[in-house]
Amino acid sequence: MADRELEKRRMRYPSDNWKKPEIGKKPIENEKVNSMKKPLISVCVVTYQHKKYIGECLDSILRQKGEFSLEILVHDDASTDGSQEMIRVYQEKYPDIVFPILQKENQYSQGKHNITGIFNFPRAKGDFISVIDGDDFFSSEEKLEKQRKALEEHPEAILSFHPVKVIMEDGREGPKKLLMPYEKDCIISEKELITHRGGIAFSSLFFRRSLLYDDTDSLKLPEFYYAFPVGDRPLELMTALKGKAIYLSEALSAYRFHLSGSWTVTQGGEKAKAKQEQYFQEMKQGYALFLKESQGKYKHEVEESIHRLSFSIAMNLRDFSEIYSRENRSLYKELSVKEKLLLRLESHLPGLYRFLQRHFGMERNKI
Repeated sequence: MADRELEKRRMRYPSDNWKKPEIGKKPIENEKVNSMKKPLISVCVVTYQHKKYIGECLDSILRQKGEFSLEILVHDDASTDGSQEMIRVYQEKYPDIVFPILQKENQYSQGKHNITGIFNFPRAKGDFISVIDGDDFFSSEEKLEKQRKALEEHPEAILSFHPVKVIMEDGREGPKKLLMPYEKDCIISEKELITHRGGIAFSSLFFRRSLLYDDTDSLKLPEFYYAFPVGDRPLELMTALKGKAIYLSEALSAYRFHLSGSWTVTQGGEKAKAKQEQYFQEMKQGYALFLKESQGKYKHEVEESIHRLSFSIAMNLRDFSEIYSRENRSLYKELSVKEKLLLRLESHLPGLYRFLQRHFGMERNKI
């Protein structure tokens, strides 16, 4: 998983000293409420300082084609770059579809670290729910319709996801398999939802309302949801407790890879190591609460997932002693031939690797 993906995830659901927040019923200042009829699909958008991208994101949602009604729930966390002004334009143009919360004060800085869970999920009215970051976009006009049909055709599945196109900072398309966990359409079992290799993009997630709401239509997010420092992983684990998932092999959305914001570039060295160690411990805490929720049912799968996470952090930090250790031999063997060659080149001839990276765009994928 790329360092930037960890950073984008923290913006959605960071968890420094996590605690389950109080989700109140009183209206939020600057919130536009949907008083129209119940939509079939709710698209939840979280954004902060995304003026450059939020228009493309919202346009890609509004262009969706299919047999469904739609609401777009936007939460902007007090952006100062003009994002809120752009969102207001969309709300005025599409008053029956776009419902924003435009914060005057940054909620993250006040300790509200589960933005989607606190502000968007409680107001979602749809039978199906989709999520996306404000700097990403839906690349297919049939994304929502294809995922809706997939879930309707497979009642045993609670969640649907797919690969995404990776867009680099210069606009070129990134590695095709960076966020492509599987090659073909398939049903994902409860255990595999916990242990799968490869990253799943936030914008690919599409799930039934029943993942979040109980039989009385009350929002029920488990304790472990708030403990994780990321937003997509707890949704996968929640799915594992209720049913299966269906994977569609077509890339239906795009993920922006902001290399200049990655931990290894901006912080480097010990700071990057400390950040990733903090992330690792927070993930372990989330997994511990998941095991408690599942009464220890998936102990082996959680141990495997934590092992994979440890290996991915070693990859991100270029900790070659860990990457080539005996304990990680089985995970190393899962890497592609190209990945292994680039790792060897980077570890033994770093100068040549940096030259090729700079002049030819040759770079191994960060997990």
